[in-house]
Amino acid sequence: MNTYFVTGISTDVGKTIASAILVEALSADYWKPIQAGDLDNTDTHKVQRLVSHKKSKFHKSSFLLNTPMSPHAAAEIDSIALSAKSIKAPKTKKNLVIEGAGGLLVPINDSETIMDLIKTDYKVIVVSRHYLGSINHTLLTVNLLKSKGFDVALIFSGERHPSTESIIQKMTQVPVIGRIDEEPYFDKNVVLEYAEKFKENL
Repeated sequence: MNTYFVTGISTDVGKTIASAILVEALSADYWKPIQAGDLDNTDTHKVQRLVSHKKSKFHKSSFLLNTPMSPHAAAEIDSIALSAKSIKAPKTKKNLVIEGAGGLLVPINDSETIMDLIKTDYKVIVVSRHYLGSINHTLLTVNLLKSKGFDVALIFSGERHPSTESIIQKMTQVPVIGRIDEEPYFDKNVVLEYAEKFKENL
């Protein structure tokens, strides 16, 4: 069984939808270590609603912070001390999909970032969405992960942009699991369709 850590090149690039597809494709458990804001409709709730099968366990977040902002700042508002050592991955005999918060270098305190939550044996999946500057952000993210020795793969999301995706593939030389199009909506059936497409590349 493997652990997959889903990160993005920025916020709102499609990590939660990608995570739901991976949970469906792998019959995996899901865990969001830090949830900041939107506590009545967390990413865990969203993924749970999008997964069709009943095999997955949706593990409780280690920290639920009230304010939708960087974890270090949201934790400060809540008078909570965040640290990587205080965040323990749940034990499971199944594959586990972990969804990060924002990008790799989002701080959780004065000296640690989301990247400090990624263990050396995790497979890291980077979600890249096209916007002005996304090539730079994707290359920075992937190259940092590769320099640390991580096993890295990409998922593209949003409106298709062939020249952007092509240059990223050429310059990173990492596998592409697939792409998630700009769908009018996402429900269990749409997620299931993507899961079937992605399975062979996982």
